[in-house]
Amino acid sequence: MSHGGETVCVTGGSGCIGSWLISLLLDRGYTVHATVKDLNDEKETKHLQALKGAETRLHLHQIDLLDYDSISAAIDGCAGVFHLASPCIVDEVQDPEKQLLDPAIKGTMNVLTASKEKGVKRVVVTSSISAITPSPKWPADVLKREDCWTDVEYCKQNGFWYPLSKTLAEKAAWEFAKEKGLDVVVVNPGLRHETGALVTVTLCGIGQ
Repeated sequence: MSHGGETVCVTGGSGCIGSWLISLLLDRGYTVHATVKDLNDEKETKHLQALKGAETRLHLHQIDLLDYDSISAAIDGCAGVFHLASPCIVDEVQDPEKQLLDPAIKGTMNVLTASKEKGVKRVVVTSSISAITPSPKWPADVLKREDCWTDVEYCKQNGFWYPLSKTLAEKAAWEFAKEKGLDVVVVNPGLRHETGALVTVTLCGIGQ
């Protein structure tokens, strides 16, 4: 994914990271398949359609993370995939499996499976610092490394469903990459500090 002119897919394109990424990709000459939850919602689409280069090189796709066919259609023809789409709910969750765990884990597996099937060269998965901490058993005087994971049982016992979803999704991604031979890269961002103009126009979009 180092050459402009190729086609790439960005899931979760309407959010803060996604919209900035799409802007950068368009600037560098890529054609972008961007996924959104609702093509009829201007809050998800208008700021993307206004980007430079969007008129000719941006194609929006409506997907459901649990609908494999919709994801496969968005990835079709792409050399690379940036998987950002995942629910972010840090308040009280009524149904953890439906609201967070299934979309995060099964959604990631759907993206990776479709990518492998479509011959994608590389998938970049946006995980989170929440896949690294809370990790209460990790020695306090030891720097957290790649082998430091959020404590799954601790999250279950304390109802920390978002960290649990990101942890299990990332672990599933690494396991898939190892078993299927897919080139996967994972990034674990923490707090996002916005220093420039926002591409997305809503607070909801900023938090995605």
